[in-house]
Amino acid sequence: MAQTDHTALLALFDRELREGARPDGPGVRVERTGGVVRRVAGAQGWNGVVWSALDEAAADAAIAEQIAHYTGLGVEFEWKLYGHDRPADLGQRLRAAGFRPEPEETLVIGEIGELVLDAEPPPGIRLEPVTGPAGVDLVADVHEKAFGTDSSRLRDQLLAHLSADPDTVVAVVAMAGDEPVSAARMELVPGTRFAGLWGGGTVESWRGRGIYRALVAHRARVAAARGYRYLQVDASSQSRPILERLGFTPLTTTTPYVYTP
Repeated sequence: MAQTDHTALLALFDRELREGARPDGPGVRVERTGGVVRRVAGAQGWNGVVWSALDEAAADAAIAEQIAHYTGLGVEFEWKLYGHDRPADLGQRLRAAGFRPEPEETLVIGEIGELVLDAEPPPGIRLEPVTGPAGVDLVADVHEKAFGTDSSRLRDQLLAHLSADPDTVVAVVAMAGDEPVSAARMELVPGTRFAGLWGGGTVESWRGRGIYRALVAHRARVAAARGYRYLQVDASSQSRPILERLGFTPLTTTTPYVYTP
């Protein structure tokens, strides 16, 4: 893909998923104020700034406004900063205002028709769709084992999403007999050309066997069947090489800046 195509694709991503963000779950609001687009989902959801168009003169006031807004709601929130966002020192300004940066990831995007999608689960592994509470419990179990973090919020959000708007989320769990060993989900954004891959995690003892690749290929085929053109992923240093081998292109970095009232 040519560099000019990279620039155009990143602009399309910004326009459709960030500047043009829309409510994407039960009880979610998207608000636009002062050059900022923010997501408000309450105490049990993800709250944060998804896009901003700021200059040096306006940045500090906009940051203070978001802190006041979310603090008034009594919720933690995230400013999702991309490497091409402006002003160039926005990350430094966020840190100075009390935000805590989390590990940087890489935004990678793949055009589904150009991806390598022949990966199948290894022998002894089957992929099961998640449609209700039992499957959600399996996803949460994998999440805790793979990432070492509490999965209660993920469980609540995924169950609510599947109940309220099942056509916009796809979740799948890889099973070895009765044991869940890997899981992932995909969020489909109606009215855009993008679907997002999230939460791909494999229990440590099952890594390196091609399960992650199979989960990516499975979700990509589902997205293509539903008319989506692109897949986007916030890739960790572990998943980025796998995704690039499948045909994804790195476009920019993304860093979560978290503010806790």
